[in-house]
Amino acid sequence: MLLQKETTRRKFLLGSLMALPLGDMVFKGLTAAQAAEMAAPDLMTYQPVFFTAEQWQFMLAACDRLIPAGGKGNAPSALETNVPVFIDQQLHGDLGNEIYMQAPFEPHAPAEMGYQIPYRPQQIFTTGIELTNRWCQQTYQKPFHQLSEKDKDAVLTQLQKNTIDFASLGKDDLKASKFFGDLLSETKHGYLSDPMYGGNKGMKAWIAIGFPGARASYLEWVKQHNVPYPLGPVSIQGLRA
Repeated sequence: MLLQKETTRRKFLLGSLMALPLGDMVFKGLTAAQAAEMAAPDLMTYQPVFFTAEQWQFMLAACDRLIPAGGKGNAPSALETNVPVFIDQQLHGDLGNEIYMQAPFEPHAPAEMGYQIPYRPQQIFTTGIELTNRWCQQTYQKPFHQLSEKDKDAVLTQLQKNTIDFASLGKDDLKASKFFGDLLSETKHGYLSDPMYGGNKGMKAWIAIGFPGARASYLEWVKQHNVPYPLGPVSIQGLRA
């Protein structure tokens, strides 16, 4: 089901959570975090509210390679933690509205000159995905999401290093490295955000790195040095892993 434009990502995610009888679920042996994970969208059936179907396939494939499964210490992957959902909800919202967008722009100005491209974050993603897929079609005769893992990694590396020339594809005011940087940054944000924003499903990323989350009091631990912290993370909403 597609969301109406005026529905905020927070209302959507909270609505999904509150639609389930969490009290009954916790009573049956599930923690609040486990119940919240069950309330979160299923990635394979989630209907994106910002990305088109083709763009969504790119995002699933790209996030999967940026934070793949089988990480150090059995850390969860970007897909296991619903990172693409986080990015979809962020771009559907007002991300980038504060950016000054009055011309003139000088895309090739040094970094200390500030933001110098005529694109909001949403446009960076849609344009970057379209150009990357076009380049993949020219090079591999396939869109990005249909490439092998090795070829996907090679494409992402070339985006990062600017060896995919967006100017040759008709956009001389957007660098491939800018698109890659934003893609990587939002992937990290979705992986480590509070679950209420759509990513970090079940607080799995926090559990993997030992981050306590939004726990309000640490008084009993102030004088305990070099002692492993034994308590699991707590979300902003008070859900405990």
